[in-house]
Amino acid sequence: MHKLPRRMFLKSLGLATAVLPLPGVMKPAYARTQVITVASLLGEDKPETKIWRQIAARVDARLPGRFRFNIVANGALGGEKEVAESMRLGSVQASLSTVSALSGWVPQLQLLDLPFLFRDGDHLKRVVHGNIGDSLRAGLLEQQFVVGGFIDYGARHLLTKEPVRTPQDIAGQKIRVIQSPLHTKLWSAFGAVPVGIPITETYNALASGVADAMDLTKSAYAGFKLYEVVPCMTQTGHIRASGVVYFASSFWSGLSDDEKRVLSEETAAGADYFNQLIVEDEAASVQTALSHGGQLFEPESLDQWRSGATAVWRDFAGVVGGMSRIDAAEAA
Repeated sequence: MHKLPRRMFLKSLGLATAVLPLPGVMKPAYARTQVITVASLLGEDKPETKIWRQIAARVDARLPGRFRFNIVANGALGGEKEVAESMRLGSVQASLSTVSALSGWVPQLQLLDLPFLFRDGDHLKRVVHGNIGDSLRAGLLEQQFVVGGFIDYGARHLLTKEPVRTPQDIAGQKIRVIQSPLHTKLWSAFGAVPVGIPITETYNALASGVADAMDLTKSAYAGFKLYEVVPCMTQTGHIRASGVVYFASSFWSGLSDDEKRVLSEETAAGADYFNQLIVEDEAASVQTALSHGGQLFEPESLDQWRSGATAVWRDFAGVVGGMSRIDAAEAA
C-alpha cells in the first residue's frame, strides 16, 4: 500500500471534511422556535379562531419553523380585558379584541363605537384604513399594543328575554355592557341599568338574573349559545363592532425586521379573511339561534333608537377628538 506524503494527506482530509455535513450547517439560522401564545374567545368553528389557524399556516410557509402558534380557544385565558392585561405582562403574545375593551387604555377608540355612526362595513373600513385609523394605531402602540389589522365583527343588536321593540321597553332592565364608559352612557340614556360583566361570565349572569339583557353581534350570540338565556334579538344594529388583531409590544420588539414584515403582511391578510368569515358566519349563526328557540324582531321605529343614541356623540366628542373628527368619520 502506497503512503501519501503528509502534506497531501492533510490536504485530502481537508477536502473530505469540507463536503461532510457539519451540525451547524443543517440547522436554521435562528436558535430556537419561538412560541406565540394566542388567546381566542371562541371555538375552532368560529372566525375568532380560524383567523389564527390561517395566520399560523401562512407564516410557517414563509418562515418555516420560526414560530409555533399556541392557540388557546374558548376563552380559556379570560375575557378581552384579562387578555389585554396578560398581553401587557407578556404572558400572552397575540389576540383579537373589540376596540371597546381597549378603550380604557385608549379612550379615542370610542369613536369607532359611536352608535349609528357607521352605515355598513365598507364605511367602517374606509375610516380605519385612513388617517383616523393611523392615529388610533399610534395610541395603542403607546399602550404596548401593536395593531396588525382592524377587523369588523358585524353590527351589535339588542338581546333580551322578552321581545323589545322600543327604547321604552328596555327601561329599568339590567343590561350587561362592555366595561366601557360609552356603552354605559348609551344604555343609561334609554333608562336601562348597565352592569359591566366580562363576556366569558355573561351566560351565567343572564341565566341567574344578574342581568336581563345585553347587546352583541350575531356571530358571538350563537358562539356563546346566548339564545338559551336571551332568546329575543331586536335587530337594532346600533354599533358597528370593530376590533383589532394585535400583538404584545414586548414580543414584537424582539423580532427581526423580516419577521415583523411577514407577520404584518399575514396578519393584514388574516384581517380580510376574518371579515369574510364573519359575513358567512352571521347567516349561519342566525339559523342556529332560530333552530334553538331564538326569535328575531325589528324595532318599531329605528329613529327612536337613533335620536336617543346620537346624544352620545356630543357627550364623547371631547374624548374622541372633537366633533370635527366625528364629522370626518361620518362623511368618509
